[in-house]
Amino acid sequence: MTTENPVAPRLAEALRPFVGGELPVRLRAWDGSEAGPVDAPLVELRSPDAVRRLARHPGELGAAQAYVTGELEVHHDLDDALTHAWRVVAERNLSGVRPGPAAYAAALKVAAETGAIGLPPRAPGSQAQVGGPLNTLLGRRLHSKLRDRLAISHHYDLSNEFYSLILDDHMAYSSAYYTSEPSTPGYTLEDAQADKLDLVCRKVGLHEGATFLDVGCGWGSLSLFAAENYGAQVTGVTIAAEQKKFIDARIAERGLQDKVEIRLQDYRDVPEAQGGEGHFDAVASLEMGEHVGQRNYPTYARLLHDAVKPGGRVLIQQMSRAGGRSGHPGGGPFIESFIAPDMYMRPVGETVAFLERGGLEVRDVHALREHYVWTVDAWMQRFEKNEERLVELVGEEVVRVWRLYLVGGRMAFRDGRMGVDQILMVRPGAAHSLSPTRDW
Repeated sequence: MTTENPVAPRLAEALRPFVGGELPVRLRAWDGSEAGPVDAPLVELRSPDAVRRLARHPGELGAAQAYVTGELEVHHDLDDALTHAWRVVAERNLSGVRPGPAAYAAALKVAAETGAIGLPPRAPGSQAQVGGPLNTLLGRRLHSKLRDRLAISHHYDLSNEFYSLILDDHMAYSSAYYTSEPSTPGYTLEDAQADKLDLVCRKVGLHEGATFLDVGCGWGSLSLFAAENYGAQVTGVTIAAEQKKFIDARIAERGLQDKVEIRLQDYRDVPEAQGGEGHFDAVASLEMGEHVGQRNYPTYARLLHDAVKPGGRVLIQQMSRAGGRSGHPGGGPFIESFIAPDMYMRPVGETVAFLERGGLEVRDVHALREHYVWTVDAWMQRFEKNEERLVELVGEEVVRVWRLYLVGGRMAFRDGRMGVDQILMVRPGAAHSLSPTRDW
């Protein structure tokens, strides 16, 4: 379908000052008209609401809102399309483009003429609601215990079945550690996650009867592995009710009630860490530190120190982001709005400094960035295989959120915008048993 005044060419012309020339994509508008390079990824604006969202939130957030609601569709491999977009932004230096008032006036005129002027649509239902009115309720206290529970619940309490269809059988929601090539026949995501869990247990020196604290234990992959394979006495803490329910069921199924205790407890309330004398032989925390925030990170670092005995080992696995200084320490507007509200990442060196100021001696930093690319590849395969059931569980919009999340996250690790590291430490004050050589 076309009209006498097709929308797409007019939008393309109005956007030239904002995209540094010709559209980098093939654009199809809601009237069926098209504009832009015929060999570029095809992006369809199915409704004027997509333009309204982009006008209200130019760039990543507006585009993400339009995509997850289906007002914007990408008729192309999403990874290839987003990679193409990132390349054009870099080549044209669009981050530094500042169109003048005339460009905005022309764009506004075209928007009005094409029916794209009006009140912006409401935020998608899948967008996190821990901000806005809740800020008033909580006095804008980022990382208060109540706000943290709400932020974690938004992401982790979708349903245990939802995550079981994406993650491996361990239910490990963190980067795996591939000791074989991902393409090796018979070597699965579950194997790579088991290799990661074993690596953590070896690094912190677990053995039969060792007391072990798992901070932010997720669905219990590390807690259960440490008890079953190393005989450790494990305490795990989470603030996600659905996770605790899941782990408790697995504990009962496996007869581990005498070895694993899971608490619905904020990390700041772990009683064994109060007073700083040290209770546990070892402590680990896998991809939990990103959620404690910048201001609370010294508290988190001190908790790790105070919970372990002098001479004991502490390991964290944590994502990093050098671009955090740009104003998006949580990974960008989409991640911060839809996936992990209030998340904070920083360059790994800054995290090391926090941990050292918390009293821990850093002994080893092990970069795993490429492993996260392979991990997300495996999650994507499971996601696509189980898409129909995922839609039944959470609806089409949330599934579109997750497709964008997985594809975008994989790109960030692949291209080096994000990293992930295991940081191994010991608490000073007594002799430690860490070998001066490494077997990992």
